[in-house]
Amino acid sequence: MEVKGGFVLVSADDPGMHSSQNEQDNRNYAKFAKIPVLDPSDSAEAKDFVGKAFDISETFHAPVILRTTTRTSHGKGLVQLGDPMERKVAGFEKNFEKLVVLPMNARKLRVDAEARLRKLEAFAEETDLNFEEEGEGRIAFITTGIAHVHLKEILPSAPILKIGMPYPLPMKKIQNFVSRFDRVIVVEELDPFVQEQILAAGIHVEGKNLIPGIWELNPEIIRDVLEKEGIIPEKKRHKTVKADAIPRPPVFCPGCPHLGIFHALKKAKAQIVTGDIGCYTLAAIPPFNSMDTCVCMGASIGNAIGIEKATGSGIGIAAVIGDSTFTHSGLTGLVDAIMNNSHITIVISDNSITAMTGGQPNPRTGWDLHRQPNAKMDFEIVARAMGAEHVYPVDPTNMAQTFDVVKRELEADHLSVIISQAPCVLYPKKVERDKFFTFLNNCTACSMCSRINCQAITRSGELTEKGRNKWHISEDLCTGCGLCIQMCKFDAIRPISRKGE
Repeated sequence: MEVKGGFVLVSADDPGMHSSQNEQDNRNYAKFAKIPVLDPSDSAEAKDFVGKAFDISETFHAPVILRTTTRTSHGKGLVQLGDPMERKVAGFEKNFEKLVVLPMNARKLRVDAEARLRKLEAFAEETDLNFEEEGEGRIAFITTGIAHVHLKEILPSAPILKIGMPYPLPMKKIQNFVSRFDRVIVVEELDPFVQEQILAAGIHVEGKNLIPGIWELNPEIIRDVLEKEGIIPEKKRHKTVKADAIPRPPVFCPGCPHLGIFHALKKAKAQIVTGDIGCYTLAAIPPFNSMDTCVCMGASIGNAIGIEKATGSGIGIAAVIGDSTFTHSGLTGLVDAIMNNSHITIVISDNSITAMTGGQPNPRTGWDLHRQPNAKMDFEIVARAMGAEHVYPVDPTNMAQTFDVVKRELEADHLSVIISQAPCVLYPKKVERDKFFTFLNNCTACSMCSRINCQAITRSGELTEKGRNKWHISEDLCTGCGLCIQMCKFDAIRPISRKGE
């Protein structure tokens, strides 16, 4: 299909998998779809390339991928602002041959796509997105994306062909550049996307035989390669000394509503818990160790159904998914579970916000990106409308009720949907509830309160007669969820209002 207005798809790769499940190079999608991809190397280019991408899209009537990576996205730099541009919206125009992709039209569009690609190849030779930086020496480099910045830091005077549009490539410009040097090395992050295209064109370059093809690049990696190849002299570097610091693994926020539901799942001895993408994925690591799979958004329900079909029983199998992920790609999983007579337990951990990525709204939140109120999806109504019969909302801060429902449904031989509903403690604003403190005179150091794994609860310096550390609640961290007081049988945890009694 062609596009009439500008269509720019921003795709952010995560080399090194800082917060992703996989390390992939999305430049490959451009070649697959036969559309251009732009690869900015710094903040200024990231901004400027947006405008260029729209221009290319509108000129060639094609979508354009703007591909960034972790370091480009997290970097900062000076940018030059221009005047806002106003574009008139032409409105929708009916075009049967281009917009209704039946086979009779698709065959012609297939030919048009190849013709458009030839035009884009000619454009690649002329555009200032691809340019040469003069330098010294007989060894030159072809760079793209953040790798350009890393190389310039190590070898600022090198001759470089900077590629801002890695597909389609300016092969004539590359041939001319390569022919003038004894050796040319392609420096790019992740896949040999540029290198393979150049080699396929019969132009000899080096690249992934020297530069690692996995993990995030940095200046030191490039320096090591250049030193080993004798391109730059070895430089004595200060030895890196590991700091003897206390590790800080990611943890749930104090009072997080996910604490209550996972405590219930663990106490009820769920046999298998398939997980999903969100803050609640932290339940997979210590101290909870209560999640057995995590693949991609929406996979929890499908994984649970598959395990049930393979093992012959859904009893004891729970699929945990957050509200944002459920609306994104969990609804179809629920349909599948109903359609295929699954007997698993689906737990929707609903804090009514997309907390993991900064508190963005979702269909359950009740307002849109512009903070305008909208209809709030009701998961109970939705689940029942789909055909689920056993649907139970619970408050995860009510531990007894939550445990009873979770245990009963895990043991039941039918499909269940448990909706664990409580607000995120941080978004859209920090919750304001009465906090709790530890009355140490009554604390027996039984450790029951610590089993909810709340970060506001730590060991104190005060000991019992048997020499065990009593437990302390940080009033600065406490958000007043009340889980801990439900665990204590000795009146050692009290509301702040009872201080001084």
